Amino acid sequence: MRFNAKDLALLARRPSGCFDKEGRLKICRVVGDEKLIEPRERWCRLKGNLLFLMKNKSSEASEVVILERCWIVEFRSKTDVSIVLKFQSGEPDLYLEAASKPDCESWAVALGEANSEGLQNKIQQLRRLIMEIKEERSSDEARQFLPSSQVDSLGELQFTSIQRIANEPKLEFSLACKDLVAATRDRKLNTFIQVSVVHPAEHILTRYSSTEIVEGTRDPLFLTGVTFPPEYPIYEETKIKLTVYDVKDKSQDTVRTSVLPDHKEPRADVGRSFLGCTTFRVGDLVKSKEQQLTLTLRTSDGGKTVGTIEVNLVKMGELEDGETDHITTDTQDQKCALVRECTATEGISGKDNLPSLNAVLKNPICKLYRFPTSDNKWMRIREQMAETTLSFHVPKELINLHIKEDMRRNQELKDLGELAPHWDNMRRSVIAHCDQMLSMYQDTLAELGKHTGSSFKSSCSKGEKTLEFIPINLHLQRMHVHSPRLKDALYDVITVGAPAAHFQGFKNGGLRKLLSKFEAERRNTGYQCIYYSPENTAKAKEVLSNINHLQPLISSHADLLLNSASQHSPDSLKNSLKMLSEKTELFVHAFKDQLVRSALLALYTARPGCVLKKPAVPRNTAEEGGDDLQHQDHPSQIKRQDSIPHHSEYDEEEWDRVWANVGKSLNCVIAMVDRLLEKDNISHIKEGENDPSAADCKLLHTGSDWYEQLYPLVITLKDCMGEVVTRAKQSMAFVLLQELACGLPQCLMLTLRRDIVFSQALAGLVCGFIIKLHTGLHDQGFLQQLHTVGLLVQYEGLLSTYSEEAGMLEDMAVGISDLQKVMFKVIEAKSEDFLPIITGRREHYIIEVQLPAKMFELLPQEIKEGKLLRMYPVLFNVGINEQQTLAERFGDTTLQENINQENLELLKEYYKLFTEKMPPDCLPHFQEQNDLKGLLENLHQNIQAKKRKNVEIMWLAATICRKLNGVRFTCCKSAKDRTSMSVTLEQCSILRDEHQLHKDFFIRALDCMRSRQTQGALNESDDPETGCLTDNKPTSRHFYPVALLLVSSHLLVVWLILSLALLLAKYQ
Repeated sequence: MRFNAKDLALLARRPSGCFDKEGRLKICRVVGDEKLIEPRERWCRLKGNLLFLMKNKSSEASEVVILERCWIVEFRSKTDVSIVLKFQSGEPDLYLEAASKPDCESWAVALGEANSEGLQNKIQQLRRLIMEIKEERSSDEARQFLPSSQVDSLGELQFTSIQRIANEPKLEFSLACKDLVAATRDRKLNTFIQVSVVHPAEHILTRYSSTEIVEGTRDPLFLTGVTFPPEYPIYEETKIKLTVYDVKDKSQDTVRTSVLPDHKEPRADVGRSFLGCTTFRVGDLVKSKEQQLTLTLRTSDGGKTVGTIEVNLVKMGELEDGETDHITTDTQDQKCALVRECTATEGISGKDNLPSLNAVLKNPICKLYRFPTSDNKWMRIREQMAETTLSFHVPKELINLHIKEDMRRNQELKDLGELAPHWDNMRRSVIAHCDQMLSMYQDTLAELGKHTGSSFKSSCSKGEKTLEFIPINLHLQRMHVHSPRLKDALYDVITVGAPAAHFQGFKNGGLRKLLSKFEAERRNTGYQCIYYSPENTAKAKEVLSNINHLQPLISSHADLLLNSASQHSPDSLKNSLKMLSEKTELFVHAFKDQLVRSALLALYTARPGCVLKKPAVPRNTAEEGGDDLQHQDHPSQIKRQDSIPHHSEYDEEEWDRVWANVGKSLNCVIAMVDRLLEKDNISHIKEGENDPSAADCKLLHTGSDWYEQLYPLVITLKDCMGEVVTRAKQSMAFVLLQELACGLPQCLMLTLRRDIVFSQALAGLVCGFIIKLHTGLHDQGFLQQLHTVGLLVQYEGLLSTYSEEAGMLEDMAVGISDLQKVMFKVIEAKSEDFLPIITGRREHYIIEVQLPAKMFELLPQEIKEGKLLRMYPVLFNVGINEQQTLAERFGDTTLQENINQENLELLKEYYKLFTEKMPPDCLPHFQEQNDLKGLLENLHQNIQAKKRKNVEIMWLAATICRKLNGVRFTCCKSAKDRTSMSVTLEQCSILRDEHQLHKDFFIRALDCMRSRQTQGALNESDDPETGCLTDNKPTSRHFYPVALLLVSSHLLVVWLILSLALLLAKYQ
């Protein structure tokens, strides 16, 4: 950064009144939690975004801190008087300590408002103040809509609520104009309607939304309706103002009117002119006999009539009663016969009335459309976008699991015992690095716990370190279609930014390349440590996980067995023994792997003064210990083995004997229980023939004998199991030590990167599964498919293979592949908290989805019994932007081709598995199996063709996913422009192919869905993708102006030439 030192020095010496704030503070630099030096007192002066640090008030400035790209951390305790400035550049933090708590708080406020972001906030506050002044005139206008008696007593009014179905929009209506009057006779109008709301309790006119622009007609029929969500405060007394504008320059109006403030009519020179306005009361529309109002449009002075507006109340799932209503429109002049008639169709909106679904979705934004069908009838589309609380819930749960897992691993490394100096130094280094990473996870979790406000991460925050585990722009995009002759249908797409580690960057590529490179380098470090393959390290983690899971279960079942013996309950004794046997056999077989034996030997060689002995002829094998139930020695004859020797000969068969002792101990317990039960049956027969009272006394005495005879056997079983656990834990921890030591610090950094990417991918998957489960809850075929085969999850990637996006694609491919490690389990909710529960470890996660009791009863018995549900994620990527053009002409598209080919094989495997396990007539989609085979073959041909920007791959993959009852995802860099293009095109294509959308209205329907105009005006500061988020409601990605995917031929040629020049300069 360039600056003039003399000017800065002159600015620092200006009089005290020229500064925003000044005073004494103790200051030092901080790295992590450690202060580099003791805080020193400095005289601090704040001017704009410059903080001058001086030894005293009259001295020269010794340092200048620029308060940009930084944030304030203020400690909220009553006694702490310090704050910390953190910088995005990574430079050491600046620690500031004030003399008192009030002084500390005032400095925190001043520093927080000193940067450009704080200046923007001030500008927004001034704008709001100006708006409040202007609202006084608007409130006068609003008061004329209400009787004077109501104006005087609004505080005492009880407003009338609108009756509606739960979770359905409160009010929806469509609009059309007739006989509009143009300023000049020959002009063809390009009109749209702006909808504003007058709240009866506030007297404020608030701009709510707008329709699309209809061109070239004086009788415009607007395809975009108006919808008010369930939580919107609208009553029968609410007034709605409709203002009609004529757009002179459509492109100019789309851009410039989007930032107009509320209550301000645009000037004629901004590209549109005012035609007329009218108002109506909501209660009049709701209570009207025909549920329709015809209103007169008048000029602003109320004198001249300029046309009429027709307002029709809309109810999804049913059409208006009465005779057919013909509205003539055409593709040129909007004149075509469109018919509305009453039909009885089965609505599906009631399925959304679910408390558990409301727990994960929030802040819905709805849009309403009416499009003509090919047989000239109306179909209605409600488009809904909602953010999800899972964007933060899932990452926080996952980070918490990582912390627990890493703490256990660190403790297991410390419990390895005495090691030779080389290995001990290696262990110390590994533990130090692991503790540092653990501290970072803990800090991230603490920062996420402080997060408030919106429940999604906007794309402008993708580079923030504290939010790197959070998915970008995770939303549900739902289209509810009501056709006159077809059943209602729901189409869901989860939109999310590509799972990638944006904060870490892509200078060296993404996970796919980094993991491959790391594994190749790790093979060459054998002289420093022992190389174990990724499969062996994964097996070691699995063994440790099984130990931690099974050991407490076996101890618990052993205690239940003794309790049943003390109560002399034969049935309970049998059940306890059965559970104990099952868990113990799982425990024994968990160590049936050569890895444990070889790791024990490797660990022994790492001990000081180890001596190896040749193995003797094996006397007892592990299989004998696990399978022979008849000819076993009594546990008292089993020789107890010591822990692994340190300074004596090592017998390689010792592990086999220790391992076999668990099976022998279990067999002794089983034999003793059988003997006791057999004696009990004989004694019952004999005692039953004698005095009953004597039999009762005998029963008490026998119960005591059962416990005394089983107790030493159970204790021996626990001891043998404990010895196995100690040895196995140490050996597997030694394997993990080698994995970490061979790749420090790259190994931990790759683990962190993989955790970040997986966290983002998992949040989207959990959201998609819950949504799919709720929508398919009444579909028995889908539920059978879910527990028999599993759920297909199809990701549509739109990333290019050029520059940084190639690294993002590599991250995304690994993250989606890792989702195969995730299993779902549906449980009955025991409270009102329906958020999912995550358990497991990095190699295996189980997501427990909670459902209310009534919904849980609808599930098949297999799912209710806790069967784990598998996921089959597949990714198909096709770059569609101008960067992909460069990649195809001058770069490399091998990455995309390999990913598509690999995932095609996975998709074929899923289809094969489905055809083997599911009946052909299970689902309606599967009545035409040949269609699916043809689609798969067509997809295979398109992938092999290697055609440039072959978007047919995307369409085929999405169609196959829908036919296989899968979950659809669409991803690009930030889930905005390219995602919006894809989703809206897919929605209109579905309407055309599945619901008979009129072919002449395809482009217009696409424009309606892509238009930001129809969402209403948003201030730039309210846009979560361009400025500070001032509202908790998200803005749909397809409500943004869509970036052009193609550039002009001349510009493309210039771009290619410049890019080629840069590439040549880079590699010279």
